[in-house]
Amino acid sequence: MDLSRPRIQTDVQVMFFDTDGGGVVHNIAYLRFIEIARTLLVEQLGLGLAEMARNQRYPVVVRTEIDYRRPAALGDRLVIDGWLDRVERVRFWCSFRILRPADGIQIADCRQMLALVQMPGGKLLRLPDSWEKYRIPTSDLSSSSPVRPR
Repeated sequence: MDLSRPRIQTDVQVMFFDTDGGGVVHNIAYLRFIEIARTLLVEQLGLGLAEMARNQRYPVVVRTEIDYRRPAALGDRLVIDGWLDRVERVRFWCSFRILRPADGIQIADCRQMLALVQMPGGKLLRLPDSWEKYRIPTSDLSSSSPVRPR
């Protein structure tokens, strides 16, 4: 994890609507927590919500990988750490880690691949030139795989 890349940290408290009948967080609720963190992270990259609505350019999720490590429950307070993991010409990866600070337990890891599209036609766009500073040189990619959260 490169600390010079954009990062975000958000806090959530597990509510009734996040849980199933047993009071355990439903798997889809974790993706909502990640959606909030990802929206704030992309805002740091210059794609704020108002700007996206104005110019109709949106980051869209192409792939999500998530590992559920431990369950969270009703009332738990969680921290979602997110960071820009990798940038290419037309796609980028964000990684996330969900922790329960009360006991230090890691709840889930997630990695998402996104692309930038122009709506309403859904045209794939090249990422902004200002993101070039986050790209890993091609020579470095051949010797290592993208960093996965632990």
